[in-house]
Amino acid sequence: MAGTPFVIPTSDLPLVSETASYENIDGFNAVKRDKNSWAASLPANQGLYNNENEKDSCGVGFICHIKGERNHKIVSDARQLLCAMTHRGATGADSRDGDGAGVMTGIPHELFKREVEMDIGCILPELGEYAVGNVFFKKNDPVQLQNQQGIFTKIAKDLGLRVIGWREVPTDGTILGPAASSREPTILQPFVVLRNHYGDGNSSQNGPFDARHFERQLYVLRYLIEMVRISSSGLSKGFYICSLASKNIVYKGQLSPPQVYNYYHDLNHVLYRSHFTLVHSRFSTNTFPSWDRAQPMRWAAHNGEINTVRGNKNWMRAREGVLSSQNFGDQLDLLYPIIETGGSDSAAFDNVLELLVVNGVVTLPEAVMMMIPEAWQGNEHMEPEKKAFYNWAACLQEPWDGPALFTFSDGRYCGANLDRNGLRPCRFIITNEDIMVCASEVGAIYIAPEKVVQKGRLKPGRMLLVDTLEGRVVDDRELKRNTASKQNFASWVESHVLQVPNIIKRVKRSNIQLEPVLDDSSLSTDPRLLSFGFTLEQLHLLMLPMVTDGKEALGSMGNDAPLACMATQPRLIYDYFRQLFAQVTNPPIDPIRESIVMSLEAYVGPEGNLLDMKPEQCHRILLPSPIISIEEMNAMKNLKSAYITWPSRTIDITFPKAEGLPGYQLALER
Repeated sequence: MAGTPFVIPTSDLPLVSETASYENIDGFNAVKRDKNSWAASLPANQGLYNNENEKDSCGVGFICHIKGERNHKIVSDARQLLCAMTHRGATGADSRDGDGAGVMTGIPHELFKREVEMDIGCILPELGEYAVGNVFFKKNDPVQLQNQQGIFTKIAKDLGLRVIGWREVPTDGTILGPAASSREPTILQPFVVLRNHYGDGNSSQNGPFDARHFERQLYVLRYLIEMVRISSSGLSKGFYICSLASKNIVYKGQLSPPQVYNYYHDLNHVLYRSHFTLVHSRFSTNTFPSWDRAQPMRWAAHNGEINTVRGNKNWMRAREGVLSSQNFGDQLDLLYPIIETGGSDSAAFDNVLELLVVNGVVTLPEAVMMMIPEAWQGNEHMEPEKKAFYNWAACLQEPWDGPALFTFSDGRYCGANLDRNGLRPCRFIITNEDIMVCASEVGAIYIAPEKVVQKGRLKPGRMLLVDTLEGRVVDDRELKRNTASKQNFASWVESHVLQVPNIIKRVKRSNIQLEPVLDDSSLSTDPRLLSFGFTLEQLHLLMLPMVTDGKEALGSMGNDAPLACMATQPRLIYDYFRQLFAQVTNPPIDPIRESIVMSLEAYVGPEGNLLDMKPEQCHRILLPSPIISIEEMNAMKNLKSAYITWPSRTIDITFPKAEGLPGYQLALER
């Protein structure tokens, strides 16, 4: 299949009407719903509300056997861990309506092997040679359910996969509140194998098996199904794939923590054995709860808010045009957009993390390092090799900044990473029974003191990592030292990144005047003053003190001016920007005393291929600040005189005022 374009056969897909409505229970549908959200669970955008701005704050944790030994006690102990996070979640007016909770575990092979043989009549191959996941379907619509299963099976077949059967997940819907019950899905588990490996019979023929190829095809399968769902060609808005993998599985929903194990009967079965369990309790801070937005996601779970998420999404969408992958080949074009529409900030992070890992160039912990870097720019004591790695990563993509605590697992690795701000708690304990417990707070699960061999807290920018394949805890310094030594990142950065001071020096060698040229005209008569919305009052009271004293002027006066976007008079361009900040319990950050976690550095120039690891990815210009001086601007205008491969152009961003809005739109699109 690799290298062969795939076309979704929409003409062969059964069409299902989207007009079916959900029952209005307790006024849940009293407001207009967003039909594009999962099961129309979110309100429609209106007024100042936009569901794209939704974020959540939560409680997270995991319990893991360091040696990778699978047992049911890991899963049952995680129940106590999850319930201890109840106070970090929330409920609706009816306490049975939770904001969302769930668990991620390894594949319970013994349980599934028995269930598939009894219910489907097939014999599962060895653990890791088949995939399974929980899939949400719209409830009480058997015709649509059959059509959707047919679509899933057909796309899987075209990708060289085979769905050997479906299993209905045993659940208890009587414990749900009215809101959760009104959107409760039918939950089925597809068991997927590589056709060339398993064959067409009821047991594996043990043909050739490539684990990486299998994971990539599962990834493509899920994205193609998501594309069909968006196009409404047979998959309703109530369809959602919680996970589909060969190493882990996610059980989640619009539940409270105590409801998870009561709702999903599988989790209580003695044959449900796993070497790790990752838990999550959701507090939908300024969001709306729904079954699909519950966590864990497919690879990660997160506590906090990704406050850079709008920029992260926009840049990820922009760089899709330069992505290429030897492993995916032409299939990569089928995966856009990488970040699924309608997801939360956590879901967006999970989408990008999954792409990096499944692509195969970096491992899961390395991908987390790229997305959640330490505070490296101002750290004079950081090893040069590690700093060079972060510099290389910064050339490729911007950090996903919180405050946030991320936990993650792919079946082999299980870990947690705190962002560089360090404003979310994380505690861990390691016992003499080779068990690690990590949680948002200490005491989430009782461990006898005599069993504790190590305990501590996760520090800002640090990673806590268990490698269950090697059976050990990987030290943060060891991990990052090994990652930084994979390539000579320092020479890549030195050879390719253009520094502004060096640019100025080289341009000056061409006898080009860079310093600003002053004229005799009065500032008050400069037409640019009016064009940019400055007044003489602002110059004297605000700008002059900044120039003379090097700091902002202090004043005590109310500000009842309208927002710049609503003002009738021209305003400064800076007035149109407002900081997006975390909404919950975040202390103010001091850019002077906490300068080590602050940076205004910005990379400009052509984007590199995020799915590769080459020196050319560092071919960018590093600005010390997005606001540059006249000298620096003049150097950029004459960049080609110093670097022949770096041409620059000056773009006129003005348009005739008489042309009005059409003129503005025409100038913007030219």
